[in-house]
Amino acid sequence: MNTEKKTWISDKGFFRLVLGITIAVLSLVIVLQILPDAMRPTASFAKFLPATNALLNSLVSILLVLGFLAIKSGKKGLHQAYMLGAFILSTLFLLSYVTYHVCAAHTVFGGVGAIRVVYFAILISHIVLAAVILPMVLYTVHYSTSGNFIKHKKLARITFPLWLYVSISGVVVYCMIAPYYPV
Repeated sequence: MNTEKKTWISDKGFFRLVLGITIAVLSLVIVLQILPDAMRPTASFAKFLPATNALLNSLVSILLVLGFLAIKSGKKGLHQAYMLGAFILSTLFLLSYVTYHVCAAHTVFGGVGAIRVVYFAILISHIVLAAVILPMVLYTVHYSTSGNFIKHKKLARITFPLWLYVSISGVVVYCMIAPYYPV
């Protein structure tokens, strides 16, 4: 018995959508990293965005854990609400992150020695997994909303810990680089 819902998009169409979103987001992030500071518009509100991003990532982490605990307790509706909240806050984070990097000069980490190695190890793993997690989250949500709970559960077992790591490591990276932001 097939319990999948009819979806608004075919599997092939959804793959193309996810691929397009992923390529667009990754391209934008790469361009923002290499954009010369002189070409960036300035906005005074941008100085508050890194702390806002850390707050958003913290809230995402909390909602992910609460969603995990809810589904383990059999509270499907509560799980869906928490995961929807995590998805929405992650989307807001991404918009805020892009806005900040459009409007602010690149900040250089000033730590030296072992802390520098730790910082870059966390940062690089965070960046790589952030790129990987985007399509995984989109597919996990898609499987849930289309009623394909077997695929949803299978992918969520991988998506959850990676998404949680990305959200927590984002906060750690912020805390480590925050002293080097211009005042």
